[in-house]
Amino acid sequence: MDSESTQIQNAQLAAILGPDPAPFETLISHLMSSSNEQRPQAELLFNLCKQSDPDSLSLKLAHLLQFSLHHEARAMSAILLRKLLTRDDSYVWPRLSPSTQSSLKSILLASLQREDASPITKKLCDTISELASGILPDNGWPEFLPFMFRCISSDSSPKLQESAFLIFAHLSQYVGDLLIPYIKELHGIFLNYLTNSSNPNVRIASLNAAINFIQCLSSSGDRDRFQDLLPAMMRTLTEALNCGQEPMAQEALELLIELAGTEPRFLRRQLVDVVGSMLQIAEAYSLEEGTRHLAIEFVVTLAEARERAPGMMRKLPQFISRLFGLLMKMLLDLEDDPAWHSAESEEEDAGETSNYSFGQECLDRLSISLGGNAVVPVASELLPAYLAAPEWQKRHAALIALAQIAEGCSKVMTKNLEQVVNMILNSFNDPHPRVRWAAINAIGQLSTDLGPDLQEQYHQMALPALAAAMDDFQNPRVQAHAASAVLNFSENCTPEILTPYLDGTVSKLLILLQNGKQMVQEGALTALASVADSSQEFFQKYYDAVMPYLKAILVNATDKSNRMLRAKAMECISLVGMAVGKEKFRDDAKQVMEVLMSLQGSQMEADDPITSYMLQAWARLCKCLGQDFLPYMSVVMPPLLHSAQLKPDVTITSADSDDDVEESDDESMETITLGDKRIGIKTSVLEEKATACNMLCCYADELKEGFYPWIDQVAPTLVPLLKFYFHEDVRKAAVSAMPELLRSAKLAVEKGLAQGRNESYVKQLSDYIVPALVEALHKEPDTEICANMLEALNECLQISGPILDESQVRSIVDEIKQVLTASSSRKRERADRAKAEDFDAEEGEFLKTENELEEEIFNQVGEILGTLIKTFKVSFLPFFDELTSYLTPMWGKDKTAEERRIAICIFDDVAEQGREAALKYYDTYLPFLLEACNDENPDVRQAAVYGLGVCAEFGGSVFKPLVGEALSRLNVIIRDPSALQPENVMAYDNAVSALGKICQFHRGSIDSAQIIPAWLSCLPIKGDLIEAKVVHDQLCTMFERSDVELLGPNNQYLPKIIGVFAEVLSAGRDLVTEETANRMINLLRQLQQTLPPATLASTWSSLQPQQQLALQSILSS
Repeated sequence: MDSESTQIQNAQLAAILGPDPAPFETLISHLMSSSNEQRPQAELLFNLCKQSDPDSLSLKLAHLLQFSLHHEARAMSAILLRKLLTRDDSYVWPRLSPSTQSSLKSILLASLQREDASPITKKLCDTISELASGILPDNGWPEFLPFMFRCISSDSSPKLQESAFLIFAHLSQYVGDLLIPYIKELHGIFLNYLTNSSNPNVRIASLNAAINFIQCLSSSGDRDRFQDLLPAMMRTLTEALNCGQEPMAQEALELLIELAGTEPRFLRRQLVDVVGSMLQIAEAYSLEEGTRHLAIEFVVTLAEARERAPGMMRKLPQFISRLFGLLMKMLLDLEDDPAWHSAESEEEDAGETSNYSFGQECLDRLSISLGGNAVVPVASELLPAYLAAPEWQKRHAALIALAQIAEGCSKVMTKNLEQVVNMILNSFNDPHPRVRWAAINAIGQLSTDLGPDLQEQYHQMALPALAAAMDDFQNPRVQAHAASAVLNFSENCTPEILTPYLDGTVSKLLILLQNGKQMVQEGALTALASVADSSQEFFQKYYDAVMPYLKAILVNATDKSNRMLRAKAMECISLVGMAVGKEKFRDDAKQVMEVLMSLQGSQMEADDPITSYMLQAWARLCKCLGQDFLPYMSVVMPPLLHSAQLKPDVTITSADSDDDVEESDDESMETITLGDKRIGIKTSVLEEKATACNMLCCYADELKEGFYPWIDQVAPTLVPLLKFYFHEDVRKAAVSAMPELLRSAKLAVEKGLAQGRNESYVKQLSDYIVPALVEALHKEPDTEICANMLEALNECLQISGPILDESQVRSIVDEIKQVLTASSSRKRERADRAKAEDFDAEEGEFLKTENELEEEIFNQVGEILGTLIKTFKVSFLPFFDELTSYLTPMWGKDKTAEERRIAICIFDDVAEQGREAALKYYDTYLPFLLEACNDENPDVRQAAVYGLGVCAEFGGSVFKPLVGEALSRLNVIIRDPSALQPENVMAYDNAVSALGKICQFHRGSIDSAQIIPAWLSCLPIKGDLIEAKVVHDQLCTMFERSDVELLGPNNQYLPKIIGVFAEVLSAGRDLVTEETANRMINLLRQLQQTLPPATLASTWSSLQPQQQLALQSILSS
């Protein structure tokens, strides 16, 4: 900035902050201006004042707040003061002189007493609360709380009483612990005002303060002291309704909804009364829709508050039934809009009202939160009457309700599938097209929620019904929806189920493709794509009929109104290409890519759907063509990187700024409120970004070393997105890509394709990726993504393990401690939930599902430790020692089978890789291991007996005293009558392998003449293919040594040995390595030549016929 403009600016600042009030008032009015010229300049000057002289600025604002005659100026100064006093980057309080601080505190309290305008008073309360919550913790405003209690005293004006309660509500949210010493006084005050105040505004404000205060109390004993407020709280609501003050009643409902969500158990003792009152409000059709919706929202929120009050609402079946009935009535609020029948536009929801949409949403939420055992009996009672009703709206409502409750009731509905499917399929012939549409919709939804059971059991009814619905040319919307339902049905379908219906389905879809209605064509395209995807190579026979249509749409649908059609054609072509494979698709692929390249080069509008469809189509073409796709990468990558690098389109406004109160109707904007900020995020940008990140991951995965030229651009794009908290799918894609990038770099270096770079490049990339993953894992809020991150970290370690340095291993081990600690505290919280008074079987199911995620976390931790132990062997053991206190509890009887199995596997790895250095752990772990050999869970048994085999092999003299007990444990497994059942066979095979190791390494400690033949009698083993190769190699080695106890007296076990060889060799190379197989064949040939003919003949005749045939073909080849 030049010196002249600096001088001008300084002069402006001096005038604004000088004795004449006019320049300052002008600045404030410019700050409120809607003119884009005035406002930015004013904001710049205001910020300069804040930096150069915060004292004068604060006092000027305070003066304006006290004395300005203009409402807007007083309101604006309250808002600006609050911003100055908010504890963020521009917090000015610590920079103010003590005298300014003192003046501000007294002016704010004086203004509160003097201000008449209610909207300004509320803004003042916000400003005072902001300052108080910042300085009260350090006793920076000793006169403040006494002043507040004086405001609430009975001789104060109602306006001051209301203000004090609003401030108490704020303080409870931010510095509630400072109010807890006054719990007794506050209880009395709340009870008095809720019961006796004649002023409705004061009652609502005291309700607000009471609810916020109850939420800040951490002890349930303290909360229970406020139970007697609940009837008065409810009266505040009902009296507002009785006086016709619905806006006030809605405010009360919103506060009570907040209480229901955060402290549902506070309502438990009076639940019947409270829920009863809410349902009465919901049933009062004279009230505004908004009021009735809030009353329902309260009951649904209570049902959803499962973590804090598990099972509580299921104890009120009569209310569930009443609420379900209410929601069903809301679904009747539907008009038969002509736009629905004409099907010119996409509007699926023509004629739907806000009542209808809210009813739909609540049915879905209610069924997810209460579960099928509570909801299905109620639905079964109500729906048949609706389905039989003469009014089409009732029949429509029943089918919509079935679709809405399917997700939450899937287990129970799957048990009654026949009844459910028949109800729906009967409606396929309903005289009213909207009912037929709803029936198709229900089949589509149930295909997703009850699949694959629905597909396996009812394909012979559902697919023909959908095919028939595609013939409904009078109702294009029904046709289009039938095509969409084919998509849902085939997504959960195996090619075997789908193939018999392909002829009919594909020919119908081709007819729909030639239909005049665009909606029908688009539905047909997505259905064709899905059918191809699900039937894979079976789709080849339709390729020649289908592809010309698809290419024609791609080339000809160039009009703006056809953008979506073209996009869907592109999706369909790429999925068909993937299904039929490279050979069949190759010639058309070239043409299609030419079209895509010319599209990519053209100027497309920002909202053109083709952009994201094109990103996905390119990636599918790459999957189909593999390395042949490499020449196109230079076209594909620049726009893809551009999409992946999109910045989130975020707008941040103040949650209470009046000009933003109009909720945006833009569906592509999502709004969340955090504290006093309202954050709007453009979802379309996030979705495009997520798609692009997923595609980058696909390319790296598919092209392997071929992706190398792009790593230097992709890694810096994706690594920071590991912490992209606006969108889960972006994080998930970034996580999945990490090992793919490392693998690509490593393969390129190994194959000499890395333009002269060597291993140090892989190390550099690993040093960038691994610490970033560990750091992101530390901050990740979502448990499922935590599990993904651990899995990706493990893959990265497998690729770059040996090049990690000690500090990186240290950070990984420290993070594992964190992960295990966080997981066990989540499990403790769930265990506490299980102790709640209303906890029931349905809640138990929910808990089980949540705990399975924790098992997945521990499983991935086990995998990482296994990789580290295999990579660093003995040098990892000091780290392992630090982790034992976290891992040993996992062996406990109170842990799940899966947790015990993983803990055993970790020790197995330590024993196997650590060998002599791991002997020091045997005393601790072997007793656990022996006990786990007879665990009721076969997976735990398998891990334990595998570990016994490892200890037998490497344990030497430490294992020797335990040989006897080990044998008896193994004996129990091997002799079990159900040992060879599919679920037990892996444990059996590992037990046989462990027995073999005891024979091999501890022969001196056993009765080998008995035990070796017992081991032989268990062979061959065929379940665990890894152990099979080990065991059969051991048998071969013993036979080569002419082991006396193996052959037995007079070679009596020779036929058994030869029989095992025959079985093993005839199974290809599943049960033996190539090397062992060759040794076995040589041994058999030697026997042919050296055994006396009579012995050979008798040995031969003792074999099974198929063993004889197998041996003949092996020996003759």
